[in-house]
Amino acid sequence: EPRSPCCCLAWTLVIGAMNSLVFLLNLLLMFVIFTIVLLPTIVVVYFGFQCHSQVLHSSARYCKSILDDNSSSALIILGFVIMSPLLVVAMATYCSLARRLQLLVCFQPYSLALYKGGRWCGRGEGAPCCARGCQPQLKAWV
Repeated sequence: EPRSPCCCLAWTLVIGAMNSLVFLLNLLLMFVIFTIVLLPTIVVVYFGFQCHSQVLHSSARYCKSILDDNSSSALIILGFVIMSPLLVVAMATYCSLARRLQLLVCFQPYSLALYKGGRWCGRGEGAPCCARGCQPQLKAWV
C-alpha cells in the first residue's frame, strides 16, 4: 500500500540520512586503512622532497649531514615505486573488511519510503542490516 506524500517524504529523508551515514562510514574506513597502509610511502616521499635542494631544501640537521640531492632523489623514487604494491594491499584490506562487516549490504532502497509494509531485516550470521525481502541465499558478491 502506498504511503501518504508527507509520510513518504519523511521516510525518504530517514533512508537518505541512513544511506549517507553508511557512505560516510565506508569513506572513513577507507581513509583510515589507506592512511595506515600508505604511511611508509608518505614518510619516504616527504623526507625526499623536504631535503632536496631543488624543492624545499630544509635546514634540518639530518638534511645537511645525511641526505644530499642524490639520496633525496632516491627516496622520492623509492616512495613512488613502493606506492603501487601498497595501494593494492590497502584496497584488498578495505574490500576484505567491508565484506566481513557487510557494509555494502547496509544501503537501503528508496522503495521502502514509497510503500507501507517494507521492513529492515537481519541476514543472520550477525549481519547488521539488509533490504526488504532479503533472502539468505543471495549474496552481493561471490
